[in-house]
Amino acid sequence: MNNEKLVIGMPAGSLANASRGGNLIKLLNSAGFETKGYENGGPTEFKSIGYLFGWDGRPQEFGSQLGIQELDVAIAGADWIKERVLELKLEYGTDVEIEEVLPLNRGEVRIVGIAPNDAKDNVNDVFNDLCQTKELITIVSEMPYLALHWAQEKLKAIGRFEDFKNFSVQKYKTPSKIDKGVVIYETWGKTEAKVKNGGADIGIEITQTGSAIRNYKLKIIDEIMVSQTGVYINPILKKDPHKSHLLKMFLLNLYGSVDAENKVIIFFNVSNESMPEMEDYLRENQLFADEPTINPGKTHTQLSIQVDTKRHHLSLAQIRFELAVRNAVNIDTIPIESSISSINVLEF
Repeated sequence: MNNEKLVIGMPAGSLANASRGGNLIKLLNSAGFETKGYENGGPTEFKSIGYLFGWDGRPQEFGSQLGIQELDVAIAGADWIKERVLELKLEYGTDVEIEEVLPLNRGEVRIVGIAPNDAKDNVNDVFNDLCQTKELITIVSEMPYLALHWAQEKLKAIGRFEDFKNFSVQKYKTPSKIDKGVVIYETWGKTEAKVKNGGADIGIEITQTGSAIRNYKLKIIDEIMVSQTGVYINPILKKDPHKSHLLKMFLLNLYGSVDAENKVIIFFNVSNESMPEMEDYLRENQLFADEPTINPGKTHTQLSIQVDTKRHHLSLAQIRFELAVRNAVNIDTIPIESSISSINVLEF
């Protein structure tokens, strides 16, 4: 569409919501890609970056758009990317290669198979029972082709695929197009209610905690995948030198913002006579990599250490207290917006 700019699929819906979307807007701002209009539903503009073009859309559609190169880059969940790739393959016989180039460590959900509480616990046993009692296996899902692929893999595992190889993907409770096989009813939510009330044999649900599934007195019979938000491309983009260069710039800065989350730098001063004890403490508690940053002075030395507050075995409060006990003064804690060790963090 645009030969000069990097066209980025900007996900509408929960990802655009500052309170629900894992702070995607803040992440972009920290990376240096401040947006205008995105938080209000679009059109999205990148305020200070003239070579990025925002294409507002639904993550459900981005896989197809990447496939036809309508988009160069898309920010989406792995589940919806896989759904579109499977639809193109299973329904249209078209293979599309989509590559995740950067996970964003947010928006994690589980895609699970669900069944009534009286169903067998083992998913293969559930499918065996259905094959023995049904001509049509009915499944409800917001992701019908992911559901179809899952069902076909389970049927192959129990040796019944040939008996149930015919399939139909259709809207909920429309007349079946096949006499025997797998019917996938595409729904717009409340999958649990349809399974609970006998509207389908089994279902596929998107969940974080599983609480809604339990509330409906259903059980999880299989975990199909764990999905999180990431940055996706059509690999053919790498063959375009100009856009590949823009992509690396975009990814490197996004990586820096993701890597900086929950990290702080602590600056503090220590009298020179207390330095040996301080260095021992920092080393023993793994509070620096190769060595701490040290600026020696006449009577005091300034040090700085980087701390990941989510991963370190000591809490930030405990670290600051231990520094003070060892005669550190002027202890300042600064949040980090971006942390890039080198360009080698990119995998291409």
